[in-house]
Amino acid sequence: MSLGQLHYTSAPPGPDGSGFRFTALTPGLPQSVLREAEQLIGYEPPRNAPSRPSATELEAFPRAFSYSELSDGSRLLARTVYTGADYSGRWGNFHAHAVHLAPGRQLPDGALPVSAWESPGWAAATPEGGAPPALAALPPSTLLDPAGLIAFAASRAPWLAAVFTDLQRQAEDETAPQVVLVERDSADVARWVALASAALPREAAHRLTFTTYTRRPHLAGQRIVGVLPDDAHGLAGSGRRYRVHDCSAPPPAPDGPAPGPDGSEPAPWAVAAARIWSAGAFELFQHAHRLPGEPFTAGPPSALALCAGIDLPSSHRTAAALWACEHPAELDGQELDGLVQTLAAPRQEAAVPAAETAALAELFARVGANLRPETAAPLAARLLTSAVRSDEPVRPPDPGALTDEVARQLAAELGPELRAGIADPAGGFARPLRLLRVAGLLAVDCSDLVAPLAHRLAAALLADPAAYGGELHETLADRPDLHTALLRELDAAALAGPASVTVLLERAPVELESREALPYLRMCGWKARGPAGGGGGDRNGELRAVLEAAGVSVFAHPPLLRVAFRLVWGSDTPTPEEARYVLAETGADVHRPAETWPFLVTAALNGRPGDPHADELAHELLAAFSRELRPHDRAALLLLEFARDLRAGGAGPGWVDRYLGLRRAAEPVNPTVLEHVCGRIARWLLTDPGAGRELDDLIRSRDADLCAAYERAAREDAIHGRLLREPRYFADRFVDWNAHPQAGGAWGKVRGALLDGVLRPAARALAAEDLAAVEAALAKRGARHAEDFRAWNRPGALSRLGLRFGGRDSRPGKGSPRRRGAGSDSGYGSGSGSGSGSDDRYRDGGVR
Repeated sequence: MSLGQLHYTSAPPGPDGSGFRFTALTPGLPQSVLREAEQLIGYEPPRNAPSRPSATELEAFPRAFSYSELSDGSRLLARTVYTGADYSGRWGNFHAHAVHLAPGRQLPDGALPVSAWESPGWAAATPEGGAPPALAALPPSTLLDPAGLIAFAASRAPWLAAVFTDLQRQAEDETAPQVVLVERDSADVARWVALASAALPREAAHRLTFTTYTRRPHLAGQRIVGVLPDDAHGLAGSGRRYRVHDCSAPPPAPDGPAPGPDGSEPAPWAVAAARIWSAGAFELFQHAHRLPGEPFTAGPPSALALCAGIDLPSSHRTAAALWACEHPAELDGQELDGLVQTLAAPRQEAAVPAAETAALAELFARVGANLRPETAAPLAARLLTSAVRSDEPVRPPDPGALTDEVARQLAAELGPELRAGIADPAGGFARPLRLLRVAGLLAVDCSDLVAPLAHRLAAALLADPAAYGGELHETLADRPDLHTALLRELDAAALAGPASVTVLLERAPVELESREALPYLRMCGWKARGPAGGGGGDRNGELRAVLEAAGVSVFAHPPLLRVAFRLVWGSDTPTPEEARYVLAETGADVHRPAETWPFLVTAALNGRPGDPHADELAHELLAAFSRELRPHDRAALLLLEFARDLRAGGAGPGWVDRYLGLRRAAEPVNPTVLEHVCGRIARWLLTDPGAGRELDDLIRSRDADLCAAYERAAREDAIHGRLLREPRYFADRFVDWNAHPQAGGAWGKVRGALLDGVLRPAARALAAEDLAAVEAALAKRGARHAEDFRAWNRPGALSRLGLRFGGRDSRPGKGSPRRRGAGSDSGYGSGSGSGSGSDDRYRDGGVR
């Protein structure tokens, strides 16, 4: 590689003119480069410089050492010095020596541009011959020695982080402001560039342009601009273009790193780089540049700094630990030991941030097994201390991480805090669980605190099953005593509220293995985790399976039956058939101590109307629990048993009166029971040939439910079929439904509906011979019945019959009796009627 040379100064007249001009050039340099270079290598003496300096004073003038980017992408590295008088004796001359780097080229051997500060390769005057050859290299400066740079970094420690932060911004954003360094000596600006070049990623360091001195910073285009204090005036307040760092003044924050010119906090990478330079460990930068990670992340330099024992803020310790977790193989054993030892060292902070503690716990989990015991134990002790004293969750290390001596010391120091934290009910159970695990690691006896903790834990899980997490699962695995105590609490909760325990076991993988019986918990476990579909729709089969899951006999532990009932049926009620099956399979004796017989009573009283199992169950309950039944429930069950007797044909006379008496004792009666019994009575009244007197009792009872049930039963298809098939049955119903035309009340409301809504449609559907058969059957009951039927069935007879059978008023003084058939249609509720001298049941109020 070759470096084209340029020399520029004030020269006597020659072929190229006189005054300031290029006096020596390596052949082949483009004119465009020369034009741009001429604007970059000029020099103005300082404002207060002597106009005619002596040789000693000339040596004190600032040197303008610059590295600039040209428009074609090439670079110009230049050194400009003040030389005093020119060839003609005029003062103000300077000499510039520059080398040109083609686009994409670097100094030989990849040397950084700042290494050429005061290089022996720089010429103090124009060489003879006018066409110097290209240089092969620029020897590095002897003035930027490591010791000198370390001392300089220490003197500039308050500004390091702020300056490095601005340089990071420049490397990440080409539009970032220029960095203006105010120094009294241009050599110090070069040292700044050397510090930055070492810290920056290698590629960014090669792109970093700079000038160590200029009188006109507003005309400088480099990224770093060095100025004297007198030339910095006027730059303040122009933060969008310049970031001014006045290192000639006392630092604004003597006790720590100075903030940026705008008061912003330094970037994490910049802080790490500043600490490394302040500690004199600049060799760490080369190592950091080779480590994996994005540029300007704090992890790699922070990790190396901590390995070297350099203290860093908490955020950097966190970044270093996390980076080491991701790249543990990048650090050798000695470096890893150094990192862990630094991280485990006591801190001055009152409380270590949670993020740092979590990162240390993660690091210990990743690399703890590879550490020497004497290295691992202090970090493990710190993590355990944080776990006890921090409100944030901290994953404790494995038991083998502590030496016996460290464990004894921690147990003595943390024991009282551990016990107090485990017993504290405030703030949930997460922290007590962590503390209990730590107590186990340190062999601190907390056995008396386990049962109360399990009680709180069970209550929290039942309230919110989602609270069961990985940490709890691990703690239960580590502490069998807590696991056993928790299962006991859940077993007790299952006895009181099995549904909530079942929901918990459905949503949380609580391990149920135990040497103890825990029958209620095991039943809930079967319900929650048993075969899909449970008993396949067979709830009696499911009940058997749940009881078998308990592992103990229900006869020895009757409360199991109550819990099983609640698990199988929940808030529902068994059907009468299911209840009969349970009662037959278990017997009545177990239901008394189990207090499940009320479930069976409810099943009977809530049974579907018309279900024969309901009245059979009532009969069985009355026989089995006669002493336990309340009078109200007994009366309701007796109603159902009466319906059973009717169905079986075992009921004696006086059905309606018996029903009315039982109903009064059972009030308020369950509507399903009422519908069941009334429906059964109504059907028997409609089907039993000898039910005439019972119908009279129904009519006199004025019981609306019984009359309504009678109407519903009369409208059933079976009755309609008999009316069409059996003339005698039709005749009997005609006579019955004409009874008591003036009874009013409940019977008055349904009587007309029966005649008009049930009998008349049936009569219209009968053939002539069937109607004749009906009349013949009525004639056997009495001639008047047949005559009334013909009148009732004659077209247009509705209004006449209404008056004949329901419109008579026999009270004295109310006028003459009305002619039969006169008047308007008043409806069958008070109109039509029938009577017979041979049937005295209907004499009062009947048709005469």
